[in-house]
Amino acid sequence: MDHENVTGKRFFYVTVLNVLITAVEFVGGFVSGSLGLISDAFHNLEDSLSIVISYVANVIGKRKNNTKKTFGYKRAEILAAFVNSIVLVIITLMMVFESFKRLSQPQHINGKLMMIVSIVGLLANFVSMLLLLTGSKHNLNIKATFLHMLTDTLSSVGVFIASIFVILFNWNWVDPLITIIIAIWLLKEAYSVVSETINILMEASPKIDLDAVQKAILTIPEIVKVHHMHVWMIDENHIMLDAHINVLKNCNMKELDQLYDQVDKMLNDKFHITHVTLQAECSRGLDNSLIN
Repeated sequence: MDHENVTGKRFFYVTVLNVLITAVEFVGGFVSGSLGLISDAFHNLEDSLSIVISYVANVIGKRKNNTKKTFGYKRAEILAAFVNSIVLVIITLMMVFESFKRLSQPQHINGKLMMIVSIVGLLANFVSMLLLLTGSKHNLNIKATFLHMLTDTLSSVGVFIASIFVILFNWNWVDPLITIIIAIWLLKEAYSVVSETINILMEASPKIDLDAVQKAILTIPEIVKVHHMHVWMIDENHIMLDAHINVLKNCNMKELDQLYDQVDKMLNDKFHITHVTLQAECSRGLDNSLIN
């Protein structure tokens, strides 16, 4: 299953599972007194919303280009990934704050109930995670939602481990401690998604060596100079490039067409640049630098 095949049914199943987990963990958390379960419940509540946002963005992102959106609607998924990741960071920081309060003022926890609910949450979260696993490898939108599922799965594991210490040793402080440990890992993962989505939305250059791109283009004998180059991304899978190239003066239109095709194929093969726009010139811009 790739990101094109993450069907509405899969999103629906994940949503239903998360709604059920949320209800079970809220009740279990309040009855047992476990912050870890309540933290999990809040994450799952937000997850349900993020899954809906992710699915809607996925549907919108598949719409074809038109006169109003000439590059299509792929950025809808980048926006969804950005929103979901930011919300996840905010909720996680809130739970870290609450965890530190619990560490200073430990509360009684029903370890057995905590363990039972954590096992239910673990199984449901693990199934949700598997439903989105493959699609997350090639799509930031689905990756952001997958991170929610993965975090909740790890959180359930953490709550289960904490419940063992509560039952055996009455160490209630382990519950908020594990919440903090999981939150630190989550913040790191969420930051990477936020950072990448911001770069795409700001049309920053992807991780491509522009000097290497220039050298590759200049290996074609008819091209003597490259300047006014811009490289950006529509989404994480589509890299765009436009540039001005100075060519030998004896090139005719037919030769230029062949030249464009040659550059287009080479840049796709070597740098995975999917859309190339070139402007051929004779002496104009010979004194300009690569990105001017």
